[in-house]
Amino acid sequence: MRKWIVAGNWKMNNTIDESVALARTVKEGTAGLKNGEVVVAPPFTALQSVREILTGSTVAIAAQNMYFEDKGAYTGEVSPLMLKDAGCTYVIIGHSERRKYFVESEETVNLKVKKALATGLKPIVCVGETDGERNKGITEAVVNRQVRGALDGIDKLDDVVIAYEPVWAIGTGLVATPPQAEDVHDFIRRLLVEIYGCAAADVRILYGGSVTKDNITELIAMEDIDGALVGGASLKADGFLGIISKMP
Repeated sequence: MRKWIVAGNWKMNNTIDESVALARTVKEGTAGLKNGEVVVAPPFTALQSVREILTGSTVAIAAQNMYFEDKGAYTGEVSPLMLKDAGCTYVIIGHSERRKYFVESEETVNLKVKKALATGLKPIVCVGETDGERNKGITEAVVNRQVRGALDGIDKLDDVVIAYEPVWAIGTGLVATPPQAEDVHDFIRRLLVEIYGCAAADVRILYGGSVTKDNITELIAMEDIDGALVGGASLKADGFLGIISKMP
């Protein structure tokens, strides 16, 4: 049985003090957790401070992005070595906001996934269609392109997590129905089987897009939904811990 993950993406929110306070409450609220995995992704400025708070807890730290080189003249970028030094074990790659606002391509997503794995970071690879793409009936074509592009040249999936985030559901209050989400998760699973064979059965596929403590129970009941990548609801401890409390 795959071990569930609930990951909170704080995006461009929270000062260092606010991040520390939230991390402390999440740490306290998840003490003794044994059957799943909790991850938080603070802004870069708060990574070290959050690490200090979460030391000794079961909560892992993710970065929200990274560059695909270890060092160099890349003003404004953060390398995977820096992320590991700051205490990260996961990194979110290819989030739709990165693709939209910063014009990340399938090629750069792939380079980041490869570099993360080579550095010992576990990539949470985001894929998902826009509302226009869903309305055109090309959801599977879009997701197929994104999954294949992200994983091109990668032989093993041991440390890879996939997050299906329909763009039309991110921050909108809309959420895919459990059957809608499961359809795409099942498609991703079958695609991974086609590429990697039986190893695909162990890959965790998360759902993201307006996840709350009120809708997570029905989502997680689906066969191929292994957890959630949570945005807005992860910024309040009660909302985030409420989601975690509903996990099996």
